[in-house]
Parts: sequence; structure tokens; C-alpha cells
Amino acid sequence: MRAPQDLSFDAATSVVPTNDPLRFKTTVHELWTVGDKPNGGYLLALLGRAALAAGRGGGGWGWGVVSSSITYLRPPELGPATVNTTMLRHGRSAAHVRAVLVQDGAELVDGVFVLSDIPTTDTVRYAGIEPLRLPEPEHCVRLPANLPTGVQVGVMEVVELRLDPASVPFADSAPPPGTPAELRGWSRFADGRDPDPLSLLFSVDAIPPATLMIGSTGWVPTLQMSTYVRCWPAPGWLAIRMTANLVAGGMVDETCILWDSHGHVVAQATQLARLRFPDEVI
Repeated sequence: MRAPQDLSFDAATSVVPTNDPLRFKTTVHELWTVGDKPNGGYLLALLGRAALAAGRGGGGWGWGVVSSSITYLRPPELGPATVNTTMLRHGRSAAHVRAVLVQDGAELVDGVFVLSDIPTTDTVRYAGIEPLRLPEPEHCVRLPANLPTGVQVGVMEVVELRLDPASVPFADSAPPPGTPAELRGWSRFADGRDPDPLSLLFSVDAIPPATLMIGSTGWVPTLQMSTYVRCWPAPGWLAIRMTANLVAGGMVDETCILWDSHGHVVAQATQLARLRFPDEVI
């Protein structure tokens, strides 16, 4: 009998050192997916772990990923892969590391990570972010792994995502005019693992696209994403808001903000993605 597979975030993003201190072996996990493709936030966190390993080898002990910029060139296959890293700069207070996911000699996902100290508490002088207001998790709607659109979302088996009932995008009728392209809810790992700075790189993309609220199809592949980690998250639920800003020219930019259980903003992300609507000719 085959041993049970470890589905945890730490196992799915693990990287194995090689004889080259800047090269790592990994496996693109079959469950951390949307449809048959790896989730973009999952790939970001996987490369972030490799960047941290390379940075620590360069003397950056105790640092975390404070920002990242990742470009998705082509979706990798599920299975073995290599992560090649390059130390772009290593200073006293920060390091810049490039990490590239490679399969069969092809570079598929390319990220640049800034490593530095991550504050354990936030000391806010100014905040222009609108506070998030939503029902408690027990009064929100948990999304299943098999969405009404017919797409199998593997990450929903390892993440508990509960959406505000007012922002659940899956309905039999078309959204009424004036509906905002915004999703709000709560997120946590299904196995009870508490969030940490590395897992925030995944959590900023662990929610459906906000454009589903205005009738887009489920096909919304990310082209590029930038992420900021602002402070260590407190244990417990993460509150999440995903908002679409401009939909034009077959593309959308979306902004995601995460709050921890103490109400602190712990991560932000902006991504550019392609999208389609049912009335468009393909």
C-alpha cells in the first residue's frame, strides 16, 4: 500500500539542495492546482522558499521575503523541476535573489525576491487602505474544490476559503448592473497550520478572480504578480479582499490585501492577468 501523501504547504513547497548551492530540486505538486495548472501563488511561494535557502547560504539568516515580482512564462507540468537561483545583490540589510523554475531545460516561471527582516508588529504612521468589513467566518460560504463552473480547484482541498455571502460569484443568473468586481472573505490552511511570511506569498492568490462577479469566465491566467509582505501574521484566520481595477483590452489588474486575525495588514499583491467573457468571440 502506498504511503499517504503529505499535502501540507511546507511539503508542497519544499526544495532539496544539490551540489550547487544555488540550485535546488523540487516537485510541482499535483494538488496545489486550479484545473490542471499549478496555482500562481503556490509557485511564488515555492520559488520564494528556494530564494530564502539561497539567501541564507549567503549569510541572510532570519530574513524573510519582503517583496517579490514574478512572471509566468509558461505553466509548468506537475512533477519534478529544478529551481535555479542567482544572488543579484547581498547587503547588510537586504538581499535580492532571482529564482527560476526550470523543466526540460526551459525557464517557465521567473521571480525576483527581496529578502530582509520582517517586522513582528506593524507601526503604522499612515494607512489609506479602506478597512475590511465582513461577517465572521461561521457566517460565510465555504467554497468547495469542485466549483459550479466545473473547474476542479485542488487548492480548495488544502485551504479553507469562506466568502462573504454578498460576494459569492457563482449564481444561476447574470450579475446585476453595477455589481463591483470584488471578493471578500476568510482564508486558512485546512490542516490548521498558522500563516507565516512565506505562506502569505501563496495566500494572496488563494481566491478566485474578482472578475467572476462581473461575468468573466474562469479562465484568468496571471501574467505577472508583485507581492509585499508587511509584517508577521498573527495565528488564525486571514481576512482577504480581491478587487479588480481596470478591465480592458482582454486584461485585468487585480489587487489583493490580507489582514491577520488582529486586523493588521500583513500582505498586498497586484497582478496583471488575461481574461475572457462568454460573449467574446475566441
